[in-house]
Amino acid sequence: MVVVTGQNKVSGKPDDAMSSSDAEDDFQEPATPTATQAGQSLPLLPQQFPEVIPLNVGGMYFTTRLSTLRRYEDTMLAAMFSGRHYIPTDAEGRYFIDRDGTYFGDILNFLRSGDLPSRERVRSVYKEAQYYSIGPLLDNLEDVQPLKGEKVRQAFLGLMPYYKEHLERIIEIAKLRAMQRKARFAKLKVCVFKEEMPITPYECPLFNSLRFERNDSESKLFEHHCEVDVSFGPWEAVADVYDLLHCIVTDLSERGITVDHQCIGVCDKHLINHYYCKRPIYEFKITWW
Repeated sequence: MVVVTGQNKVSGKPDDAMSSSDAEDDFQEPATPTATQAGQSLPLLPQQFPEVIPLNVGGMYFTTRLSTLRRYEDTMLAAMFSGRHYIPTDAEGRYFIDRDGTYFGDILNFLRSGDLPSRERVRSVYKEAQYYSIGPLLDNLEDVQPLKGEKVRQAFLGLMPYYKEHLERIIEIAKLRAMQRKARFAKLKVCVFKEEMPITPYECPLFNSLRFERNDSESKLFEHHCEVDVSFGPWEAVADVYDLLHCIVTDLSERGITVDHQCIGVCDKHLINHYYCKRPIYEFKITWW
């Protein structure tokens, strides 16, 4: 085998031949070290940082002190600038973080002086705080609106069996119907009921009670499924049907889905004797464009 290195030719004689492994050894050092290789060499030569750090976060430029980035030890930023990891720089020598920098200024403001973002930025900054693993910022944001109210709302939705699955079903049914009919919108029937048993003019629940007092055999006589696409309920909480409707519309809207709803009556299905189902039925209109 003949191997040419530079301009010196090596003959193909057995004594002069270079093995493939020897040839590869000459080319194992890259011109620019990779992050993995740099990480392997850092224990011997840790990366040094200046006191003032220029940053390029997804194309947005920031400048801060090294001590600011290291303020909380258990964060990603503290680990990145600990010297144990290789951080690439851009053409201007700024340390590069491959992340959208829109809310990075809010992260720095908290690290500098504990400042929290304005209410309309809280949710987005919370996601960034999760990415950078800044526990103290997460704790502070969870204690202000709108995240504080969201914790209360989720506590209520936790009582709702299959809530997320039902939302997905609404979306899938509406999409399928609109595509089948080549329509701009689709309509669904949704039942939202709080009480487990039906209410009729002949029977009312006990005062401040969410359940009827019936034994198991009697309860089975009232088991049925309303003729709707999706059904939410029952649940035991102070929050009522309108509160759950608000949650459904809010969660669909956050996914970019335009939804309108109106009550179109009750199930009114005959169960037994003079008992009829009085669960409210709502028509949901999902507009796609």
